[in-house]
Amino acid sequence: MATVIADKVHSDNGGNSPAKGAVGSIDAAVDPVATAKRSLKAAKSWPLDPKKILVWLKGLAAPTIGILAFLALWAALAPQVDTSLGSLPGPVEVSAQGVALFDEWSAAQDQKAEFYAAQDARNEAAIASGSATRNFEYSGPPTFLDQIWTSLATVALGFFLATIIAVPLGLICGLSKTFNAAINPIVQIMKPVSPLAWLPIVTMVISATMTDPDPSLPKSFVISAIVVMLCSLWSTLINTAIGAASIDKDLLNVGKVLRLGWFAKLTRLVLPSALPYIFTGMRLSLGVGWMVLIAAEMLAQNPGLGKFVWDEFQNGSSQSLARIMFAVIVIGLIGFLLDRIMMLLQNFASRNRTV
Repeated sequence: MATVIADKVHSDNGGNSPAKGAVGSIDAAVDPVATAKRSLKAAKSWPLDPKKILVWLKGLAAPTIGILAFLALWAALAPQVDTSLGSLPGPVEVSAQGVALFDEWSAAQDQKAEFYAAQDARNEAAIASGSATRNFEYSGPPTFLDQIWTSLATVALGFFLATIIAVPLGLICGLSKTFNAAINPIVQIMKPVSPLAWLPIVTMVISATMTDPDPSLPKSFVISAIVVMLCSLWSTLINTAIGAASIDKDLLNVGKVLRLGWFAKLTRLVLPSALPYIFTGMRLSLGVGWMVLIAAEMLAQNPGLGKFVWDEFQNGSSQSLARIMFAVIVIGLIGFLLDRIMMLLQNFASRNRTV
């Protein structure tokens, strides 16, 4: 049968050589073993592995059930809890205020666009008439989303300052027992100091230092960032020191044999070995910094989510409590996302270590 097909294909192709390829493809098409192999190969190359999907769904089920149970319990008990502003808002009331806060931000963006459009039109008319133009910054009240952005920028600056100070000091502490013995008492004394104690000191120092009437960064922004730095750098410093001190002595001996300089030893041996400890400290520092920031903003009335919560508390309207609870949820979600981001960076850095 295959010979007949081959003769027919050969005759149809005018005696050209592709007839052999055609015979091979036809034979493979009717070969059940080859078909099974192709199906197995296609299943392995399929990006969505059913087993992985099942494991992922099982891992997602427990948190989903927990969240739904919490929301149901919250909705059932909220009407039974009395406050000075009425009963405790439930999930529906809180989510409604979240939508309202987003609508306020959208309306503020429209007002801002209208303000600048009117200013541009006024300046064009002034140019046409030969008059001087005047430009002003939009000075509308900050919305909830604006406060979120301010808090994120503040904690980012404070965390960055804490990291660039803590990591070098931690490496020196881990590599030098003498330096570690000298600085350890200071670290242990400063580590438990509350941000409430740092805040007035930092405020007075920054107020005396930043005397420029038009600074590049707002004074309140700098105060909050420095308070975050002072309270969050200790976790990174301590974990970095532990990581540098726990490096395998054999690696250091190899460095001596190869006559590596101090910089090469630091970048090729010490840092790769201490990297997991450094990222663990950074994760802890970022979480501490986020908590410290909210408290500092609330007490010092610096712009951010903390100030938003305090302003709503002082407002005392019927919607204030629901807005405060929505802000609390957002603060928790942002803290969770920041920790997940740091964990992803830690896993990525650990996979790409050279040691």
